[in-house]
Amino acid sequence: MALAVGLMSFALVGCAEPSVPAVELVAPYSRPLVVAVAPALNFSGSPHVDPVRVGDWMASELSQVSSINVVGVNRVMAVLARQGREVVESPAHALEICEQLGADAILVFAIEEYDPYSPPVVGMAAQLYGPRPRDRGFDPVTTSRQARPFATDGLGEEALRPWAQVQRTFNAAHHSVVGKVEAYGRQRDAEQSPMGWRKYLASQECYMRFCCYSTIFELMEQEQHRLIGGYVAMKEATP
Repeated sequence: MALAVGLMSFALVGCAEPSVPAVELVAPYSRPLVVAVAPALNFSGSPHVDPVRVGDWMASELSQVSSINVVGVNRVMAVLARQGREVVESPAHALEICEQLGADAILVFAIEEYDPYSPPVVGMAAQLYGPRPRDRGFDPVTTSRQARPFATDGLGEEALRPWAQVQRTFNAAHHSVVGKVEAYGRQRDAEQSPMGWRKYLASQECYMRFCCYSTIFELMEQEQHRLIGGYVAMKEATP
């Protein structure tokens, strides 16, 4: 089922959009990682959220992160179909799928809020799971306070805890969110549209892709802080 599309009206500016150098997000790992992406969990109550399609958009955005190789949603769906299941049901289930696919990690995420009309609102929570080496750090107090697809408060096993997790509501009524959408849009293909970067507010696919990218950025930022400290590396993309 296709996502509902809410269109916004904008006055078109006669001048050309200023160009912005393309940059790419670099994963903070010492070697390339293989990451599977699960179909979205729909906690929003909206019938217009297509879990597989949104999962494909998440996988597409993740594939643009340097040093990450993505296992697409269709392969995760194939594993779920063999198991007679439709969604990833728990942290242990996520790790089981990860092992069956031969992936280093799996990204599980949920759409918690969805309003496709002007101004669009998307609530998203994501967790990155993988086999946890003993030297990986983890702050149970901080993570227990965060919203997520699966609760971590009662997990007794360290191996079942996520590497990183993020929960955000992207409300385009807020100027701070619009500013981030503009920066994202200008780095993509905004100049190819008469609406410029504003198409990332008008098209729900484009807006959802922005939400996916922002969520991935925060996950990578958490991993960078936890593994080596500092911020997520950004570099100019090679032409």
